[in-house]
Amino acid sequence: MMDMPGARGTTDQRLLKGARARAEIARRAAEVASIEGLTGLSLGRLAADLGISKSGVATLFGSKEKLQLAAVSSAREVFLERVVRPALREPAGIPRLRALVDRWFGYIAESPFPGGCFRCAVLTEFDSRPGPVRDALSKDRADLLDLLCTVIRRAQERDGALPGRDPYAVAFELDAVVGAANTGLRLGDDRALPAARELVDSLLTEQF
Repeated sequence: MMDMPGARGTTDQRLLKGARARAEIARRAAEVASIEGLTGLSLGRLAADLGISKSGVATLFGSKEKLQLAAVSSAREVFLERVVRPALREPAGIPRLRALVDRWFGYIAESPFPGGCFRCAVLTEFDSRPGPVRDALSKDRADLLDLLCTVIRRAQERDGALPGRDPYAVAFELDAVVGAANTGLRLGDDRALPAARELVDSLLTEQF
């Protein structure tokens, strides 16, 4: 059957509108989850926040679990856009590693989410709950550690940084320090971020 004139354009516009609505809802879900957790999400709450119908949200996502997964994906994209992609444009080695860590600190200091680092806010919520949401969060964490390991390894090879250190151990240490800084900031500890920066700077310069 031939398409009616203009039918394809109308369909494309409808799909684009749906994609935009889905992205807006997912981003709002990530913002809410950064404070109230992924289990605190509800279709009705998001509908009210965004001034749309609950049935509209349900049509786009179908279930709370799919909404949670969309929130995880949206938060991951924000982290990639704000931290990872700009850092990867820096020269490989220590400059790229420092850029990655500096942007990571900037991400928690001026967080795009009201509850601070999304990953820190929701990981402990699902670390003992098997299922697709836990799998998505686990993969996101593993991908970050793998990226850190790669960047650290290049810094070792190109600049002689951190000789003899296991890249995973260094990545784990960086993740722990930034996570602790995020917690301190959320609790109003003004010393947390400077202390974390000092620890990381010492880690990256002690071998030179």
